[in-house]
Amino acid sequence: MSASPLLVAPNLRRRMACWLYEALLLFAIGLLATLVFSVAVNMRSGIDPRRWLLQAFLAVVFGIYFAVFWPRGQTLPMKTWRIAVRDRHGRPLTQGRAVLRYVYCSIWVLPPLAALASRRFTLWELGAIFFGWVAFWAVLSRLQPQGQFWHDIWAGTRLVDAQAQPRSS
Repeated sequence: MSASPLLVAPNLRRRMACWLYEALLLFAIGLLATLVFSVAVNMRSGIDPRRWLLQAFLAVVFGIYFAVFWPRGQTLPMKTWRIAVRDRHGRPLTQGRAVLRYVYCSIWVLPPLAALASRRFTLWELGAIFFGWVAFWAVLSRLQPQGQFWHDIWAGTRLVDAQAQPRSS
């Protein structure tokens, strides 16, 4: 059974370009959130024992970002690359489903974070592990019949070509 033309996944190149743009935007958001947090709790060093609080704060900030934009269908990078996120039936996401997608999206980041936490790798090795894992995760979507990422399958969501979506008035 083939997917509706409105629910076809954008090609992998476009999705990865969108992912890279999203990473750059999140970097900027993370910098601002870190500044706010550091000023609020008077944290002046990256080796402060409270850094786990900063990491939790950033996870919440990023979660809020996605929980606000995904139910609207797109983040700024998704608009730029004409990609939308929908539930498996093509409907806009609920906030609960957006949060669930955020949790599942976070899972694929865990192996590189575990390598970082182990402190056994050089910066170059960590870079290779991270980009190798991202490439592996992306290629896994090619094994899925509709070309979706596995976190989307688990969350009951899908990335679709926004150009094919009907315009709302």
